[in-house]
Amino acid sequence: MNPDLISHTRVFGIFAHIDAGKTTTSEAILYDTGRIHRLGSVDEGSAALDWMEQERARGITITAAATTCEWQGCHLNLIDTPGHIDFTAEVVRSIRVIDGAVIVLCGVGGVETQTETVWRHAERESLPRILFVNKLDRAGADFEQVLGEIRQKLTRRAAALQLPIGSEVSFRGVVDLLRGRALLWPEGSIEPRESPIPPEAQSQSAQARSALLDSICETDESLLRRRLDGDEPSLADYQSALRRAVISGKLVPVLCGSAKDHLGIQPLLDAIVAYLPAPSDRLAVLGGVAGGEIAERLPDPAAPFCAAAFKIVSDPHVGHLTWVRAFSGSLKTSQWVYNPRTDAKERIDRIYRIHANRRELVNQMQAGDVMALVGVKTAATGDTLCDPDNPIELEPFTFPEPVITVALSPATPDEREKLRQAINRLCAEDPTLLAGYDSETEEETLSGMGELHLEITVDRMRTEFGIAAKSSPPQVAYRETVRQKAVATGDYRKQSGGHGHFAVVRVRVQPLERGQGVEIENKASPVEVPESFARHAQGGIREALAKGALACYPVTDVRVTITGGRYHEVDSGPMDFHIAGSMAVRQALKLARPALLEPVMAADIRVGDPYIGTVMADFTRRRGDIRDLQVRGGSRQLLGEAPLAEVRGYVTDLRDMTSGRGDFTLEFRRYEIVPEKLAEAIIAERQSRGKVARR
Repeated sequence: MNPDLISHTRVFGIFAHIDAGKTTTSEAILYDTGRIHRLGSVDEGSAALDWMEQERARGITITAAATTCEWQGCHLNLIDTPGHIDFTAEVVRSIRVIDGAVIVLCGVGGVETQTETVWRHAERESLPRILFVNKLDRAGADFEQVLGEIRQKLTRRAAALQLPIGSEVSFRGVVDLLRGRALLWPEGSIEPRESPIPPEAQSQSAQARSALLDSICETDESLLRRRLDGDEPSLADYQSALRRAVISGKLVPVLCGSAKDHLGIQPLLDAIVAYLPAPSDRLAVLGGVAGGEIAERLPDPAAPFCAAAFKIVSDPHVGHLTWVRAFSGSLKTSQWVYNPRTDAKERIDRIYRIHANRRELVNQMQAGDVMALVGVKTAATGDTLCDPDNPIELEPFTFPEPVITVALSPATPDEREKLRQAINRLCAEDPTLLAGYDSETEEETLSGMGELHLEITVDRMRTEFGIAAKSSPPQVAYRETVRQKAVATGDYRKQSGGHGHFAVVRVRVQPLERGQGVEIENKASPVEVPESFARHAQGGIREALAKGALACYPVTDVRVTITGGRYHEVDSGPMDFHIAGSMAVRQALKLARPALLEPVMAADIRVGDPYIGTVMADFTRRRGDIRDLQVRGGSRQLLGEAPLAEVRGYVTDLRDMTSGRGDFTLEFRRYEIVPEKLAEAIIAERQSRGKVARR
């Protein structure tokens, strides 16, 4: 093991809104570091990190890809993530296992919907960040405007380390504000040439440099005192203070360039090494141990092993692969790991270093490494793998709920079991896919984050499993909730001449805030309901909440409390309390003013100026709420919210309204109560399809 390697390691992710140039940036990084020797193209479907058939066909990133490279004596573990909002799970799990983030913004589009989503996730994890304003060679690119948006929408702590030299087609380099020098890229070269700042940029650069140095000094009292006393700190002093400020979250560096032309990529790599933390710079990870205590694991190869499983992959060549980030300790082939969630010990057969869909066999890994393990068959996304003699369980991952569903049926009856197996394997890989079964229609159901998410998943069944499943049009994943408190009693008694059945369960149902999910608690006295029976009553309650009182949709945002009950020493059994708990909840739901909930989506729509009136009128007709309208060059950006039920298939309608020139993204925001008249229509439609009994 090499403890010194940790201080020369960076584990970081690259994030962006779709079409900001994230994968092109990753590709340029790999080329400039010598990791690849032929530059791939997203447009041509040859990018090294977009290896799936669906990614290359559509020109978008669908699944996170990991790779490694070297720069300035530093070992870089890079995770490239999708930019489309439907694949947020890849962003969530990647952010949990990295030490820093590079967020790419388009020099024309600026701060977009997914940019803000990634930023919120990174804030929750207190993740150090670097911002890279890309595509400054494009018509309409404006670095100052994007910098203003960053400070308005993301953070006041943004510190520009560079200014662009030239704009749009004349963009040819950057001013390095810390060094007070220009970096210019000769045509066709990836190596910058250092030179004095051009005369036309000197005044603006002097002001920006002064503001940058002030920002750095404000984070370091001793540096500020020296500067005020006339003792100008050295470049190394400023860089050290900036590194500390980035790691502590006091400053966020902003760099710029054009990844397609390799302008700004090498300075970005320098900034990753100089300012993003090594694993040893981060705080120890915390986790639970036996007895409910909290323990920590330091980023030290000599500490007990602790890693997070963040991605499960079914590889056609090596089988079940578990991608892990090691936070502490070391692991060798043939050693054992312990999974606290499953209480299972498993032996590591092989360890692989990953480069997209290619693998390199290694004998060991240590703190700071991102690798794939073979031999761990029980792990799911978010599980902890640790030293069996020093168990610890890290905080589990939390993913957004699926909001849209399709029904799937096999092309032939013989393929039904193969279809079910394919669905289960894909759900094991992607925690935002949820499998189900419709007993009335005998169809498998699959829920996901959006129409594109489900469309690609169905296509993966064809390409990876050879199953051409028939799918229904996407259906909104409605939920049910309650609007007031209610109490009810489930009384289950049955006598048939021998051993009888007896259970009484009293429950209280009450609403929770939106997004709180389901809480079930037992406050019954053991004299009324013994603990062993209470557990089975809770199981019945959970089963009953899977189908609500209005339209048989799952119930959410409720707390159910077992307040009491009765049992019989001879006639009572576990299943009796399961049934009584279910009966009690079904009755309570009917008394608690049940309501139907629908998913509401945040919409970011970009259209040309001539079409904005038509688009706004159409959006309002869809029960949309327009929150903001911004001008971007010759286009308009409409920000608003609308129910998912009203914007299904919106891509076709928007293209028709804008002659193919409109673009949009939808992101799940929250569930809200459906208006009464619409709820009645939804319930009636469910009744007509036999999904719920007529009232």
